[in-house]
Amino acid sequence: MKNYVLLLVLVILFSSCRSITNLFTSRGEKSQATGWKINDPSNGGFSLATSYGAAQTPPGMIFIEGGSFTMGGVQDDIMYDWNATPTTLHVRSFYMDQTEVTNAMYLEYLYWLKRVFPPHEKEEYRIIYESALPDTLVWRNTLGALDALVETYLRHPAFRDYPVVGVSWIQAQRYCDWRTDRVNEQILIERGILNQVNGSDDRIVEGENHFNTRVYLTDPSLVFKDKDNDVYRKGLPDNSPGQKVKGGFKGRHARMEDGILFPRYRLPTEAEWEYAATASIGTMEKNMIKGRRVYPWQGVTPIKQKKNANVKYLANYKGSTGNYAGIAHAPTDSGDITTAVRSYPANEYGLYDMAGNVAEWVADVYRPRVDEKGNDFNYYRGNIYMKNMVDSDGKIIKISSQEIPYDTLSNGRIVPRQIPGEILSTPITAQDTYMRFNYSTSDNRNIGDGDHASSRHFADASSASLTGSSLMYNAPQNPIVVDSSGRVSSIYDDSRRTSLINDRVRVYKGGSWRDRLYWLSPSERRYLQEDFATDFIGFRCAMDYVGDSYPKKGKNSSPLAKSKGLFSKR
Repeated sequence: MKNYVLLLVLVILFSSCRSITNLFTSRGEKSQATGWKINDPSNGGFSLATSYGAAQTPPGMIFIEGGSFTMGGVQDDIMYDWNATPTTLHVRSFYMDQTEVTNAMYLEYLYWLKRVFPPHEKEEYRIIYESALPDTLVWRNTLGALDALVETYLRHPAFRDYPVVGVSWIQAQRYCDWRTDRVNEQILIERGILNQVNGSDDRIVEGENHFNTRVYLTDPSLVFKDKDNDVYRKGLPDNSPGQKVKGGFKGRHARMEDGILFPRYRLPTEAEWEYAATASIGTMEKNMIKGRRVYPWQGVTPIKQKKNANVKYLANYKGSTGNYAGIAHAPTDSGDITTAVRSYPANEYGLYDMAGNVAEWVADVYRPRVDEKGNDFNYYRGNIYMKNMVDSDGKIIKISSQEIPYDTLSNGRIVPRQIPGEILSTPITAQDTYMRFNYSTSDNRNIGDGDHASSRHFADASSASLTGSSLMYNAPQNPIVVDSSGRVSSIYDDSRRTSLINDRVRVYKGGSWRDRLYWLSPSERRYLQEDFATDFIGFRCAMDYVGDSYPKKGKNSSPLAKSKGLFSKR
């Protein structure tokens, strides 16, 4: 009887836990909403991934548990920018690369492009490949002797694990797109859904005929042109009535509902980057944060004193004029230019080089202030909402070599906006946003800043006379006109005003080997045109976390969080 009671209790507890985890559990069970059977071909075949567990961590990334934090500076603003005012924001949990993207990682990308789009075969392919090449000439200095780095830094194996530089914001974003597709392609290969299409059969992967996550989720038959029977091996179990067999492919393709494919790789937002770099988890005691960090480590200096009196530097930065790494035989940070990633201790999240080595691109368009009154949850400025372009029959338009959309950069170079094999994107229209209250336009980069609603003449916004000459940035007439009574005539001039701050400048964070200690604070922010590149800016990728933002112990928790007991108690 005791054993029976114990068994009954265990069954009840087990059933209760499973019902909390999934409303639908296993094949043959019923929906708690309708009572209909699920995952049952004889009952309509509605499929649900009932075996889905904790989210998997993407390759090379670390889970960052989100929360509330104070974004902005706490030290003196010696630059008088006043662009890092302390602001309380909330960041959702997300993933971030442990290190900056290295030369080896970026060379893998270049090799793939060169193979899929052979630059010697078509002019369009040459433009695609060359548009991804880092600008190695950033190492040149008219008063310096650094030409050896022009030739060696990107490709020589001695610099294999060094962060890639000479990459613009646009190039970094394209790398993230490519990485999304390669990671998800490998997942399908490991699942047996997809054959090894990048093997010896070169014609399968050339040009537009390569794997793209967005195309696959929209219509798998459009991914590999005329190769459906050769490329796909076996599908997932198909619970719909009458399983379909196409060639040797039986079952169905993976869908977002299966939880198999990762969300897209992307650049981290500024708020995410600063939150991860500050790593306030290192100053937590239970549910309190004790003090505020200036740098990604404790203390106000970049030096860690060891027990044996040796000094260990915590970041790669410029000490003073002409001092990049100290003197010979007794270097300070051991890096006169960049250093290999992981050369310095990681912060409490397990992230390396969140200060120094190279500064890093983040996703945001720069403005001198963070508009927390507009949004204090997962803040980001730079949204451009797009949609798939379809033809007259309602079918998506997949870009071919003859239909590549191009952009012209500020230096006159022509670069592809999208590459063959992707779905052609187009901005959403007024019809798409009709009666919406959360957004009304496609391009929201200058929302609340620089548009008519932000001008001092907003009351005249409906007037046809509201032109560029009457916006808030216009100056009084020059020279100022003074009448006979000595009064100044209130007339504005007709000149168009511009500044270095526009919708194409992006934030970069973190300080670099060229920067003084001041810039190593995670709160400091600078900006650069998105199509420019330097010898001191690199990047790392981020990814949205799906599911419970505060997983239980043992699921994606950082080592420090586990040791301190800082995890959800649910």
